[in-house]
Amino acid sequence: MVEIDENLIGKDVLEMAFDRCIKCSTCKYSYKDFEKSCPSGEKFLFESYWASGRIRIIRGVLNGDLEWTKDLIDPIFACTTCGACMDSCQAPHADYIVEMIEALRELAVKNIGSAENQKFLVTRCEESCNPYGEPNSDNVELKKEYTLPDKAEWIYFIGCTSNYRQKSIRDSTLRFLKKTGIDFTLIDEHCCTSPMIRTGQLSIVDEYMKYNIEQIKNAGATKVITSCAGCYKTLTKDFERFGNDSEFEIYHSLELVKKLLDEKKIEFKSEYNKTVTYHDPCHLGRHMGIYELPREIYRQIPGLNLVEMKRNRNFAWCCGAGGGVKIGYPDWALEISKERLEEAKETGATVITSTCPFCKTNLSDASVHYNIDFQVLDLMEILDQIDINVLS
Repeated sequence: MVEIDENLIGKDVLEMAFDRCIKCSTCKYSYKDFEKSCPSGEKFLFESYWASGRIRIIRGVLNGDLEWTKDLIDPIFACTTCGACMDSCQAPHADYIVEMIEALRELAVKNIGSAENQKFLVTRCEESCNPYGEPNSDNVELKKEYTLPDKAEWIYFIGCTSNYRQKSIRDSTLRFLKKTGIDFTLIDEHCCTSPMIRTGQLSIVDEYMKYNIEQIKNAGATKVITSCAGCYKTLTKDFERFGNDSEFEIYHSLELVKKLLDEKKIEFKSEYNKTVTYHDPCHLGRHMGIYELPREIYRQIPGLNLVEMKRNRNFAWCCGAGGGVKIGYPDWALEISKERLEEAKETGATVITSTCPFCKTNLSDASVHYNIDFQVLDLMEILDQIDINVLS
């Protein structure tokens, strides 16, 4: 057996590959329902593209039975890390399968590199502090526009996708926070590091985590809100996993909305007379266990008719953007999203909504690419279109 580097972040989960998976194939389909659930396996139809196959790859490279070659790149990186395999698996390692795949990618990056174009996630961050390569926004102008203080109880951690691509989500969230009287401000963010963690490229992860923590502390904040499911998972789970426990309270924007509703501090007044279906983001659903909270909010919006897709909650089909697939396998990412949009159409909805800017991006791109003509909106964008009374 090849000795596992003690410095590998994923060392402990890699060791699980040796005595847990028996290749029962439960990971290939929704448990007890037998609906297809794995975008990678369904696309490529080789064992190495399913979770069980990737665990075998781990065994092979660590045992020295499998040579590191470029032929391993697609089986290792052509995976959205959506977590459907974790939900279906009945073995003791079920909750760690995605971490095992991320650890395998960490090994692969050291030995054969990443998938095509994924390296840009790091090089762009090194140049611009965000994976899109856009000039870094220190958010100073936004602070001026919304008259925000230098110090506050809350930080709105915008996230790269909302700040550089889905600005409507950012602006809707900013308007909601101002309208409801939350004491918040913004910081000069660096990428939360989720894209690098998902693709096994960890060279700047620790530095960026520490930077963001320091910025939040300097603002005197104790609570952080984000409208991005990827940022939410990273700030909540990965910071601690990488030894950077921030001790802040982390909220997804929908958690704050629900909190304000439950405390009767806000109420929805005007109607949103559309039929809407909700897409569960993988990072919020299977990775964080948040399924009912968004649905409870949508059901409180007057006039909104919420309908469910056949595959929903823990059985939801991935949007196709995660795990580095959007940048590494862009055409396939759209194919995955097309299947989700077609499923949404079957509900009779005219709007597909989610709580993740990355999901919105890929679903919107697929809707345009395949001429499906679906309106794709984030929860915060819908709330921005209705009247909200602030009660106290």
